[in-house]
Amino acid sequence: MSPVPPPLPSIILDPIVRLALAEDLGRAGDLTTDATIAPDTQLSVVIAARKPGVIAGLDAAAHALTLVDPSVSLEIVLQDGSAIMPGDIVARLSGSARSILTAERTMLNFIGRLSAVATMTRTYVEKVSHTNARIVCTRKTTPGHRALEKRAVRCGGGTAHRYGLDDAILIKDNHIAACDGSVAVAMQRAKAYAGHLRMIEIEVDTLEQFQEALKHAPHAILLDNMDTATLRRAVDMNEGRVTLEASGGVTLETVAAIAETGVDFISVGALTHSAPNLDVGMDVV
Repeated sequence: MSPVPPPLPSIILDPIVRLALAEDLGRAGDLTTDATIAPDTQLSVVIAARKPGVIAGLDAAAHALTLVDPSVSLEIVLQDGSAIMPGDIVARLSGSARSILTAERTMLNFIGRLSAVATMTRTYVEKVSHTNARIVCTRKTTPGHRALEKRAVRCGGGTAHRYGLDDAILIKDNHIAACDGSVAVAMQRAKAYAGHLRMIEIEVDTLEQFQEALKHAPHAILLDNMDTATLRRAVDMNEGRVTLEASGGVTLETVAAIAETGVDFISVGALTHSAPNLDVGMDVV
């Protein structure tokens, strides 16, 4: 399993977290807290798990708290990537009640959402742990939150596909269609354009396309929506020449069988677009 990544740099976190806080605080701030809580009130709380899963998003939550009030004390009890059970204490906070209550929902939103991604990823990773296949996420991410969600995938033991269109060349079916339906034309143009450090992957739908793609030696070939028998045939035909990635309609019920075909990577859009929120709460102690 991949090591847990370090927190995202502040320059990446800051605009995302500021937007989330501004969305919640609006034009007038936390009216309820300002109306009901005396300015000098102190509070001690814990963030605790209410469902089992894998924790992630603590870097974003901590940054939100710092932006609201850097004087509030935050103790991280369980680090990102840790398995959690209901009742486990993830973090302890103490300080200004107004500040803690103002930051509460934004902090929990980041933790709940990103822990969901990490939890679903860990579930997929465990399903293929008896093979050499790696689970990767896709660009099907929440707009503006890609860096956070891809880090959460890594907290769950998966790894990232491209972060964006500028990472690598990935020739998909519509690119091939726009090249007169020719795998050869698409690959020749990509190789002429790419520098020596640019990876080239091409998506194929059939073994005929796969065989044609192999002739042009891409760095990787994406095998799209192929059944397991076809995937095995592609692995045999490949003879270890290029990296193979399976994609399309992967579920928890099918991922183990896909991994057992011998592919190197399995991309799963559901990691980021369908992970159900992990329930975590903030409780006064």
